[in-house]
Amino acid sequence: MALLELFPNYIWNLSVAIAMQSGGQVGEIVDMCQPIRDAAANGADAGTPAFMRQWAAMGDKLIELAGEDEARGRKLSASDKLERASLYLFTAERMQGHGHPGRQDTYAKALATFARSTALGGINRERVDVPLGDDYPAGATMPALYVRAPGPGPHPVVVYCNGLDSCKELLYWSHLPAALARRGISTLCVDQPGSGEALRLQNLPVTPESERWASRAVDWLETQPDVDPKRIGMTGISLGGHFAPRAVAYEPRFASGACWGANHNWREVQDKRMKKEGENPVPHYWAHVMWAFGASDMDDFLAKSDGMNLNGHMDGVRVPFLVTHGASDRQISVQYAHDCYEQLVNSPRRELKIFTAREGGVEHVGADNMSYGCDYIADWFADTLGGTIG
Repeated sequence: MALLELFPNYIWNLSVAIAMQSGGQVGEIVDMCQPIRDAAANGADAGTPAFMRQWAAMGDKLIELAGEDEARGRKLSASDKLERASLYLFTAERMQGHGHPGRQDTYAKALATFARSTALGGINRERVDVPLGDDYPAGATMPALYVRAPGPGPHPVVVYCNGLDSCKELLYWSHLPAALARRGISTLCVDQPGSGEALRLQNLPVTPESERWASRAVDWLETQPDVDPKRIGMTGISLGGHFAPRAVAYEPRFASGACWGANHNWREVQDKRMKKEGENPVPHYWAHVMWAFGASDMDDFLAKSDGMNLNGHMDGVRVPFLVTHGASDRQISVQYAHDCYEQLVNSPRRELKIFTAREGGVEHVGADNMSYGCDYIADWFADTLGGTIG
């Protein structure tokens, strides 16, 4: 399997793939992409304003159509349209460089549209704020979406964190929270420092020592009456393949862990990207990572990203842990999955799953087909946290 290639560069095609996996309609995506195919010919960075105009315009049209549905009392239909509108707005915003005109307003509209969709559709997701405590500026929080398992608790729960360029809404749309809920497991999708609202609205940069914020998520979950505090797991997607293993290694309250894509030595990946080895995940890549890490220049970024290396840390994992990776990942070498797995020497149950062409999900975090990774990780947590497999 491979990405649908509407454009002559990987990054734009990746954004289309993410949108399709997240519930976008093919006809709408084709309508947005056809007028800007020539704009992508000059590289991933050039033409991104045209990308935002087309995708934001589709979002605006869907918001207008949803308003007509709502006026007729058709709340569920309105919610469905708003869901896609917010997806297209988040995708448009994600493709822009830091500080690009209209980016901030587009993100605000995406958040508001997502919230309206939640309310009209009665969707099982609650926006919450997890206090980050004394390690962060006063009043700092980790915005999150709490997706509850059905029925009376207490339930097991999985903390699910972003990669470099995702947000909690995309985590929700990855279908993993729904798959976990079907298995009796709740999910807390977090905008950790350096991602989503934490970065955009609170200016909180990446924290390589992910246990600092992951432990605060556990603190919050332990206060929830529907949570079984002895059955809390953690996973992460893409760069979350650094954050989740690191957090599980240093936070003993996690009972199980998994990563969707193994970012075992992301600092080394930066050296490779400077040599043009491997694909980037977003346009304007170096500006994005300096923003995410709160770096003033390239030297500052490289210094601040030194901690993004799991060598010497994985022996701290003393609970079951699953490592997954796509066999044809063009961003992060599959070798890092083997490195992570081999260093889980103290895990009582470790597993390595490489997705191959036989099943699909071979691209970075299954961008070609996320269903296999979603099912595999959900079953892993059902098995190790005590959910329902079948």
